[in-house]
Amino acid sequence: MTEQDPDYLPSVDVPCGANSAALPVPNLGEPELVVATSVEEAAREAAERIAASLIAAVEQRGRADFCTTGGTTPIPIYRILAQAPLVDRIPWPQVHFWWGDDRFVRRGDANSCVTSFDEELLGRAHTWGAPVPSSNIHPIPVDRALAGLHDNEWCAARYAEELAQVPLVDGNWPGFDLVLVGVGDDGHVLSVFPNSPALDSMSWTMGVPAPTHIGPHLPRVTVNPRFLEAAPVLVATWGAKKAEALGNVFGAVRDDRRWPVQRTRRPGATWIVDETAAARIPRAPHG
Repeated sequence: MTEQDPDYLPSVDVPCGANSAALPVPNLGEPELVVATSVEEAAREAAERIAASLIAAVEQRGRADFCTTGGTTPIPIYRILAQAPLVDRIPWPQVHFWWGDDRFVRRGDANSCVTSFDEELLGRAHTWGAPVPSSNIHPIPVDRALAGLHDNEWCAARYAEELAQVPLVDGNWPGFDLVLVGVGDDGHVLSVFPNSPALDSMSWTMGVPAPTHIGPHLPRVTVNPRFLEAAPVLVATWGAKKAEALGNVFGAVRDDRRWPVQRTRRPGATWIVDETAAARIPRAPHG
């Protein structure tokens, strides 16, 4: 690539945030923990809370900015949001969708974090779906990066530019109305894996090398885990495979380098899990 190329970048420059006393201190206090009897009950509780958050944001400022996730976690939630009664309550033309991370594959690939959104919320795999305007959908620009033969760091920088649309909170961080995340089997969150350099970074976004210890083994782009302290967070997860991770996250040891999702073990965050995932949480309060 040369300086005459319209996509030439002499360096990758990403906006940065800063430490701020107004943001929650990581790993202090406890979140709200809701333990549901089934995956269906947990997904419905999550969908109801997401809908309430989006409706309230639109009523308060005329727009809602929702940062969602990929993988299998949002699938049952999307299905509930995309059907009556919630689909008729949410003011979709004023709701903007963002992603906390994505794998470096094209939209539509089974490993893309946007694919479940397209199929389940927009309803491309069904006869129903939510009427979200295409201009309100802000995927991480992996397709654009791949088409231009750019790497995931370039992609991260372009995404940071678009994130400037989200209102900033103290510390120069984008402040979403709600961030939805799942829980990795190893305790990761977003694409922030154990001992990730992202835990020390102040950049809004960054490229992540393909993890070798957990699949899929693909390069990624992630937002900074500090985003999880700059906004209300909803953590949703279920199934026996998550029990060990949740037992560690809610155990006596506080170590967000070992289990980065512990960044969401704080006041202002809500965890919605099913009974099988909660089996190893010490003295789990059932909500």
